[in-house]
This record gives sequence, C-alpha cells and structure tokens, in this order.
Amino acid sequence: MKKELTIVMVLVMMLGLFTTVSATNNYSYNKVQQVFDWGTGTTKVIVDLDKTINAGSVDWTTFQVFVKRTDSRLEESLLNDGQRRVTDTYVSDEEGNRVGKGNYVAIEMEVSPTESIGSALNYVPGGGGNDWVEAEYNIKQVKDIVSVEEKVTGINATELNKTYRPQIDKFTTGSEFYSDEDNGNIILTYAAYKPKVTESDKSPLIIWLHGGGEGGTDPTIPLAANKSVNFAAKEVQDIFGGAHVLVPQTPGKWMEASANEDEYDIEHKLDGHNSALPYTSKYTKSLMNLINKYVQVNPGVDRDRIYIGGCSNGGFMTVRMILSYPDYFAAAFPVCQGMTYSYLSDADIEILKNQNIWFVSAATDATLPAPRYTIAIYDRLIKEGAENVHLSYPARIIDRSGRYRDKNGNPHEYNGHWSWIYVYNNAATAKIDGKEVSILNWMAYQKRDKER
Repeated sequence: MKKELTIVMVLVMMLGLFTTVSATNNYSYNKVQQVFDWGTGTTKVIVDLDKTINAGSVDWTTFQVFVKRTDSRLEESLLNDGQRRVTDTYVSDEEGNRVGKGNYVAIEMEVSPTESIGSALNYVPGGGGNDWVEAEYNIKQVKDIVSVEEKVTGINATELNKTYRPQIDKFTTGSEFYSDEDNGNIILTYAAYKPKVTESDKSPLIIWLHGGGEGGTDPTIPLAANKSVNFAAKEVQDIFGGAHVLVPQTPGKWMEASANEDEYDIEHKLDGHNSALPYTSKYTKSLMNLINKYVQVNPGVDRDRIYIGGCSNGGFMTVRMILSYPDYFAAAFPVCQGMTYSYLSDADIEILKNQNIWFVSAATDATLPAPRYTIAIYDRLIKEGAENVHLSYPARIIDRSGRYRDKNGNPHEYNGHWSWIYVYNNAATAKIDGKEVSILNWMAYQKRDKER
C-alpha cells in the first residue's frame, strides 16, 4: 500500500513539472529595425513570454509571423499583408540579443530589396516621398515550448510594446528656425551624431544632404531611407578618428529655387531638357545658419575639416553650397548631383576648380544622367586645371554585401541612381597618384585652404 501511494505521489510531482501554461490574453512584442543599403527592414520581432525558458526550447518552427502593412497617405492604404519568412528563433533579452535563459523569444525574419513585406518604409512617387508605414504584426505560436518547469502553448502576440532602431538611435534630432528675407520663415529639422572622443579632441564634421524623397519634418527618414546612418558606424568613424555627423532635412526639396533666382544671370536656363531645374535654392542661407549653429554649440568640431556631401537633390545642394560659401568647407562629395552644367558661369567654374571635390555617379543613372550633369562639370574642371577634383563612375550599382543575388546567382543590381550606396560603404574609388583610393579615406585627409 505504501509502495502504491509513493508511485502516485511521484506521478503527481512529475506532472507538476510540466504544467501547461496556455495564453488567454494577447501578448506584447518588441521589434527591431535595421538600415540596409536599400532602406530599412524589420528584421526581428521579440515576444515577451512572461515566463523563463532555456535556450534550445524554441526553434524556427515554433512561431509563425504575419504582418499587414498600410500607408495612410494612399487612397487604398493597404500595401500588402501576408506571412513573413522566419529564419531563426532563439531565447533573448528584450532587445533581441541571444541569451542562455530568459523571458523573451526573438524571431528573425528574412528581409530583401526585392520583397517589400519586410520594409519599414514606403516611397510614394510624385512628391510623397518616403515615410514609415503602419505595420500590424500577429505572432502565433504553432509548436509547444517545453522548458524545465512548464510547457507554454497558445501564445498570440499582437500588441507592439517598443521599436528598437540601433543605428538610428545613435543620433539625436532637433530643428533650427531661420528667417530669410527673400524666402520667409524656414524651419530645418536635423539628425546629429557626436563621436565618442574626449572634449579636448578636435574632430571633423561630415554633413550629408538627403535626396528628393527624404524631405519633411521627421529627421529619421534621411537616416533610414538610404544608409546615412553608416557615417556613424565604427568602420567609418575609425577612418576619421571619430567624426561628428550632421544630417539636415528640408521640409520639401533642396531643389526649390530661391525667390530671387531671376536676379541671377542665367541666360541659358531655357536650354531644353530639364530646364525646370533650379540654379539656386531657397534653403541656402537657412542651411548655412544650421551648420554654423551646430559648429558653435559643438566646440569639438575641427573647423578646418568640415565636409559636405549629398545625393541627387542633396548633390545639387552640395554644389550650391560650395559655390555660395567657397571658403568654408574642406571638401565636398556630390553624389548623382542635379546641378545643370549649362547653368554654371565661367566664374562658377573658377570657384569650383579650386575646391577639393569628389564626384560620384553611375553610368546606369537614368534620373540624372552623368554625362549631362556630373561628368560635364568634372570634365570642365579638369580641363581648367583643377588639382584635387576626382570622379567615381561605376558601370552599374551592384550589391557588395553578398546577401542578395538574382536568380542566376549574380549580385543584385540596384537602380543606377543609387550611387550613394558606394559612398556610405566607402566603395567609391579613384586613382590618385597611381594608387586606388577610397572616397572616405581621401576625405579624412582634406583640410580647408584658408588662403583660397
């Protein structure tokens, strides 16, 4: 009798070790977004189980992830909905870092430049530009989780708790007001990164001007839609020994002509193709005001090493700024820039030829074809004797990360206008004094010529 009672007690105790915990309420989740060459993707969702489990108790088949993406700017707001492809699942902390034991499960998902369902942004052509989308996630448990103490089943997570953007979160954001006598009151928003150096160190300042699709009042957009966050990445910071990064944002487009543009002598501006493009910008003075304010409140900036660059609209603005303030910047790097060569006077060429400039544009750029814009200016400057003007002119823009390939196994090819990808990754090169040099390594050594 005692033996039978002992067996019953043992069975009860064993059953207690594997108590089934079923979810009766919707669980919350966090998500992680990462910036890639092609934009920003949601790479992880992290479910709070409210129970401690051990590593190895989950795998990629434990959960299924569904998402519904919408954009309120569109009449038909639904972009797409469906199931995300899970690539890995593991026990983690609340930010998605792998741990041996914890209360969270991180679910990694596939992202790609060719599959929009994982993208955190949406681009609306015709002036809408890039913006964050609404993404409703539904994370469903489809396999029991067995741990030492209990079995967990029936998890259904639909309530977003936190969003982690580790690259973007390195930056602070703000705004600066300027009253322009010609163009009225202007507010420029911006994102900024300060290097991890001592206050006594003097560090360069990298200014990046976004393209036409990143305007607005949310300065995280210029960081996320392209990859300007990479200027704060360790590999880039190491090149400069630490660098400040300033990413201004215009409410609209840098290529909005100043109200007094007619005062400029541009007699050839009606030169047929793309004659609507401006020669001036309404934001020139307000941008210079923002830059000056940043330098004033950050005494660690080396005023002899301030670099300005940008892509497309921002490439145009880069040229505009070094024309308007030729003695201020140590170097400029206009990328797939939009300043029309035929607008430039001989006096403009004289200013530009004495600057330190590195142009970047791809042969496959159909938006601002290099022969009409970038190469036309570059060739003229070389002809006039420019000593420190360089050009990167890749045949096409291909994925260099090794992550993405086409159906034939070749590296994924990006839109030819996206030559900024090669700049962020320091892959734009040119031969200088017989040696192949990368753009950021060149830039790090440029200093302002105080005599020009």
